[in-house]
Amino acid sequence: MGLIDTVTDALAASTQRAPGDAGGDGSEGSYWCDDCTVRVRDVEVDDRGIDRDDDGVPRCPDCGDSMRFERASGSGCAC
Repeated sequence: MGLIDTVTDALAASTQRAPGDAGGDGSEGSYWCDDCTVRVRDVEVDDRGIDRDDDGVPRCPDCGDSMRFERASGSGCAC
């Protein structure tokens, strides 16, 4: 069973990511506007020129309300 175990371990390792590295680009999650259903990845906020409130939380580009941060979990995206 050595070959099967080796292949299984290799496949499992290829799908694992470090915590906080959901997209491989340093992203830790996304900001959401619950009212507008707008989603902006944390690494895109500054690139898109999105305004922030006094606490540094991004404002929704559609309605201007402060957005909620949702941390990415697992090996998938924060969608």
